[in-house]
Amino acid sequence: MRKALNALYRASTVLAASCLVAIASLVALQVFGRLLDGGLSLIGMDPLGLLVPSLAEIAGFLLVGASFLALAGTFRNSDHIRVNILLQAVPPPVAHLLNIWAVAVALGLAGFFTWHAGALAHDSYTYGEVSFGIIPVPLVLPQTVMTAGLLVFSVALLDDLISALAGRTPSFETVSKDDLIEGKE
Repeated sequence: MRKALNALYRASTVLAASCLVAIASLVALQVFGRLLDGGLSLIGMDPLGLLVPSLAEIAGFLLVGASFLALAGTFRNSDHIRVNILLQAVPPPVAHLLNIWAVAVALGLAGFFTWHAGALAHDSYTYGEVSFGIIPVPLVLPQTVMTAGLLVFSVALLDDLISALAGRTPSFETVSKDDLIEGKE
């Protein structure tokens, strides 16, 4: 089961990175097209009008995908912002209970958002909603990706909650980082 969950978190993170690569590629294509058109204009030729239609919208949808798909992987890798002042000031058993409480609350919120994001995607599918750009993108596509990212994040939270309730240390506390800028010295 651990291998399957870790593979799920890894796959979600790889998809998030793929969204960022797609954004960079589309922007590079747009810039290249504008440079080519500018060069053609400079030498007296008619520009070709090269552009990526609906680039801003598509990049926005990909950014949503990258943001939500990365939630589980960054959580498990302890890359989310946590304020540990209270945890450092209380005895370890109390800190453990506070961690359980925080993860349980986060799971409740993530479950709530997952449910409503899924309902939103279902409504968009039912009513055939599309974006307003040059290319009418069905809104169910980015909303489904957002829901999937939230679902994987909820699974990661549940995974850590079960670990914490079983007396084990949550994943975000066991990560060891060698990077002096991001990790411990």
